[in-house]
Amino acid sequence: MAVLLGMVTYLDRVCISKLAPNIMADLSLSKVEMGYVFSTFALSYAIFGLPAARWADRLGTRLLLVLIVCWWSFFTMATAVVGGLASLLVVRFLFGAGEAGAFPCVTKSFSRWIPRRERGTAQGIFFAGAHLTGGLTPLLVVWLSGFMSWRAIFVMFGLTGFLWSVAWYFWYRENPAEHPAVNAAELSHITSEHEKNNAAVKKGWEYWARLLKDRNLLALCVISFCNTFAFYFCITWLPTYLEEKYHFNPAALGLLAGLPLILSVFCDLCGGVTSDWLTARFGWRIGRCGLGGVAYLLAAMAVLAVPSCPQPVLAAVLFALGVGAIMFTLGAAWGTCIEIAGESAATVSATMNTAGQVGSLICPLIVAYTLKWFTNDWNISIYLIGILLLVAAACWGLIDPRKRIFD
Repeated sequence: MAVLLGMVTYLDRVCISKLAPNIMADLSLSKVEMGYVFSTFALSYAIFGLPAARWADRLGTRLLLVLIVCWWSFFTMATAVVGGLASLLVVRFLFGAGEAGAFPCVTKSFSRWIPRRERGTAQGIFFAGAHLTGGLTPLLVVWLSGFMSWRAIFVMFGLTGFLWSVAWYFWYRENPAEHPAVNAAELSHITSEHEKNNAAVKKGWEYWARLLKDRNLLALCVISFCNTFAFYFCITWLPTYLEEKYHFNPAALGLLAGLPLILSVFCDLCGGVTSDWLTARFGWRIGRCGLGGVAYLLAAMAVLAVPSCPQPVLAAVLFALGVGAIMFTLGAAWGTCIEIAGESAATVSATMNTAGQVGSLICPLIVAYTLKWFTNDWNISIYLIGILLLVAAACWGLIDPRKRIFD
C-alpha cells in the first residue's frame, strides 16, 4: 500500500513537467511564469509538511492519509479547469498542501510496522515504486497525448488517489497488533528491536529547540536540500532542457526525460538493501553515512562532466546516472531519520523533507531566471547542481545515526 501511494504521488506531480509546453501554449505562459507554477507546488509542500507530520505522530496515519490523498487528488483533477496563471497557481498550491504529508506519514507507518534492521530496505522499496512511476509518467503522457487533451490527463490521474484511499482505510491499522492478519510470530519479529522512547521533552518550544539544534538533523536537512534541488530539476525543466539543448525527437525525449527516475528504481532498491547490509556488517556510520558520502561524490563527478560531454545521448545518460547515485542514498537518509527520531519519526522526517523543499522551491526559478539573464545557457544550472552534490557528500561525514535527538 505504501508503494502504491508513492506511485500515485509521482504520477500526479511529474505529469505537469511533460505537459508544461502544452499548458504554456494553451494559457499563454512564459518560462518564468511556468517556473512560478512549479515553485508554487514546492512552497505549499514545504509549508504543510511539518503540520501534517505532527498530526501523524499524535493521531496516526490511517485516517490522515485518506484525507490528504483525497485532498490532493481533487486538486489534481481541478488542474483541468484552470483558465490562466492565477487559477493555475492557486490549484498547484493547494495540490502541494495535500502531497506534503504523504512521505512523513509513510515514514511514521514504517516506524511502527518495519523491524529496525530492515528499514533501509523498506524505504528503498517505497521510493523505487515512486520513482518507477515518475520515470514512466513522461512516456505515459506522450502516449495519452496522442488522443487526450492535457486537461483530460489530469482528470484521469486524479481518480487514482480516491481508489487508493478507500483501500487504505479498510486495510491499514495503526498498530500491527490490531491487524487481524498479523500473527504472534510476526508481531514479535516486527517489534523485538523497536526502540524505547526515553524522551522527557515531548512538546512546546523545548521540543523544537532540541529538534532544530541537532547536528544530525541539520546535516540531513542540507543533504535533502541538495538532493531535492537536483531531483526537482528532473521533474520540472529536464524535458525542456533535453529538447532545447540537444533537440531530441519526441520518442527519445520521452525516454531520456524519464531515465533518471527509471534508474532511480534500481538505485533505490539496491541502495536500501546495501545500506542495511553494510550496517549489519560494519555498523551504523558505514552503513548509512559511508554509503551516502561515496554515492554523492560519484553523483557530483557525473553531473559536472555533463556540460563538456560531446555526445548528446551520453550527456543525458551521465546526468541520469548522477541522479540515480543520489537516489541510492534515500534508504540510508530516511532510515537515519527513524533511528534518531524515536516516537517523532514523522516530524523528524518532515523537517528533513521540508528543508529539501526549499531546494525544490528555488530550483525552477533559478533555472528560469538564469536562462533569461544568460541567453538560454543551461550549463550554469548543471554546474550549480554538481556543486551542491559535493556539499551534500561532505555533510554525510557529520552524521552519527547512533545519537538520538531526545535521549
